[in-house]
Amino acid sequence: MDGTSQESEAANVSPQITPHGRGSGLEPLNRFDKIHAIPDYEAFESDPEFVETLQRVQTVFLDDHAQSIVSENDSPDVPFRYSVNPYRGCEHGCAYCYARPYHEYLGLNAGIDFESKIFVKHQAAQLLRNWLARDAWNPEQIAFSGVTDCYQPCERNFELTRQCLEVCVQARQPISIITKNALVVRDLDLIGELAQWNCVHVNISLTTLDRQLSRTLEPRTSSPEARLRTIKALSDAGIPVRVMTAPIIPGLNDSELPSLLEAAAQAGARHASFVMLRLPLTVEPVFLEWLSRSEPLKRDRVVALVKSVRGGELNSATFGERMRGTGQIANQIKQTFQLFARKHGLDRSLPKLETRHFIRPADASGQMHLF
Repeated sequence: MDGTSQESEAANVSPQITPHGRGSGLEPLNRFDKIHAIPDYEAFESDPEFVETLQRVQTVFLDDHAQSIVSENDSPDVPFRYSVNPYRGCEHGCAYCYARPYHEYLGLNAGIDFESKIFVKHQAAQLLRNWLARDAWNPEQIAFSGVTDCYQPCERNFELTRQCLEVCVQARQPISIITKNALVVRDLDLIGELAQWNCVHVNISLTTLDRQLSRTLEPRTSSPEARLRTIKALSDAGIPVRVMTAPIIPGLNDSELPSLLEAAAQAGARHASFVMLRLPLTVEPVFLEWLSRSEPLKRDRVVALVKSVRGGELNSATFGERMRGTGQIANQIKQTFQLFARKHGLDRSLPKLETRHFIRPADASGQMHLF
């Protein structure tokens, strides 16, 4: 099967049994596999008990034996060079998540597998310590997380993000945290220590204030109210907070921009940013299936508007425009964002993170540094 026909077939996979509490109702074909097995769900229609078991997809946690924890990127659209991701896959299950295709490199699918098969990097803290201990490391910002959310629900049990934060506190390593989970407040003690040296920013993603929309679009994330409480708790503790109104989905949540920015400002956020919806690779069929299932009356309009900001397509990978889109609708969204960000004082820059306090930790052997 060639690549073109494979993508076409992946886009045509339709859900017969939608799992409960999941963002994706698809098991899209892995673009790297040459052979695909497609279940015949029609054979199960007369067995409701078996269908019930198929609808209850359990989350499985798998050991990840990665040899490095710090990833590097050179994208001109991304404001950081290095990132740490303690987990691969994400329980949050956001239907729009741009990270879904990464699961295909693991031989899995970007749909239900991405949100139910989570790889856990148990050695994350030691790997981070080893990275910071290298003589070649010239300290600069590291983002937590650049791909999947470092505070997804399983962090309550594994505490890998907290362990990595402990390493950063010891080394006074500047970091920027990106999350949509209120669990980040659990680590306010460590984040507060980093803030004393001006070594931390926290970015909270706020997609909608509509609880019902959030429940279906981002099924296992914190509620909008919880995220606003998180912004307030962090801000009250003196932590610089940016609100990320992301992604903006034309025809679905773009009209909420004024209220999103007002609520974030009232909670204490100091800065705001936005990202236009991106639908790379297998994210496209996953999102379109969600849209048809959860917002059927809005589907055609949303698809038309998304195409209007992507030059007639559903996605654009062009640097410089993929995060903002192009065209009249994209410009209107940008102008609306800028207007209300300025109105609510969210157009100020966050304080620059400091690197001068960095203390290089001992390496894995325990060898200390003389200088």
